[in-house]
Amino acid sequence: MMVRGLVVLLACMNLAVALWWALHELPRTEPPPPMDSGVGGLVMLGEAEAPSSTDAVELAGIPAPMPERPACLSLGPFTTPAQLRAAVNALTPKVARIQFRELPATELRGYRVFLPAAGSREQALATARELTARGVRDYYVVTAGEQENTVSLGLFRELGNAEKRRDDLRAQGFTAQLEPRTEQASQWWIDIAAEPGLDWAAALGGAQGLEAREAACQ
Repeated sequence: MMVRGLVVLLACMNLAVALWWALHELPRTEPPPPMDSGVGGLVMLGEAEAPSSTDAVELAGIPAPMPERPACLSLGPFTTPAQLRAAVNALTPKVARIQFRELPATELRGYRVFLPAAGSREQALATARELTARGVRDYYVVTAGEQENTVSLGLFRELGNAEKRRDDLRAQGFTAQLEPRTEQASQWWIDIAAEPGLDWAAALGGAQGLEAREAACQ
């Protein structure tokens, strides 16, 4: 009897739950009050548009109208992409046409003082021992590559320091030589068409290291 009563109780409870789901009404959600004019709504952080890449360049401003008789110039050289972007953005609102060109360039990295290559490594090492005997320090024998068996006597940023090192070694009877150290790089030039008399240097906040060349208007 006890088991039968428990079964009847559970059946009644299930029937009551089913009736409640069938007859109850969902609560109504009132819409939010209208926003005042000119007030933006909230945007969740995940819904916000992702920022553009830092590498993307957006030109600032709209180019000026083309003058009847434009002056066409080529400005540069700009040695880094960041310097180029800043210049293009600064000049765009002030010129009628603007574009840039990338050109190969050779950059001076300093100066190298050395003794020419000996006929063999043994001869280069003998020269090194002679340098040591005369109190010369800061050198090394190059053992591989295009400069194999040369004796490097130092790398210098300033030409005057390199010349002094070379002359000191020559005074001791060594055939020291000096050569510039260069590196292949890129530089950029900006071509513009604008009103004659445009103060492009002021637009760029200064013209240190830059020049303007007259160019053909195309």
